[in-house]
Amino acid sequence: MGIEEGDTEQDMLYICDKVTGLRVFDDENEIPNLSVADICGSVLLVSQFTLCADARKGKRPSYIKAARPEQAIPLYEAALAKISETVPVQHGVFQANMQVRLVNDGPHTILLDSKKMF
Repeated sequence: MGIEEGDTEQDMLYICDKVTGLRVFDDENEIPNLSVADICGSVLLVSQFTLCADARKGKRPSYIKAARPEQAIPLYEAALAKISETVPVQHGVFQANMQVRLVNDGPHTILLDSKKMF
C-alpha cells in the first residue's frame, strides 16, 4: 500500500473496499466473479512508499509524493483495521526493510488508485 501526500481517510476506505470486494477469483464456471471475502481468503497488506515513485523524468525515481510517516502510519493502521473487518489480514511492519515473496495465482495484477491517476 502506497500512501501519498494528501491521501485521506476517504481514499483509504475506497482502497479497502476495492481490495476486499473486487471480483477477481473464479466461480464454479471459471469466471472471475468472486472476491477475496467470497472465497474466505486473506490479505497481505504491506506499506510500500516506492509505489508512490515518479520515474517520468531522469534516471532516478522521485519519492516526493510519498506521505510522511506521521500522515501515512495512521492511514495504514486504519486500513489494517478496516480490511480485518472483512477478511483475515497479515501485515508488514511500517518502514521495515522486509523480504516479501509473491506468487500470483492467475492473470490478475490490478493497480488500484483512489484518485484514478493512470
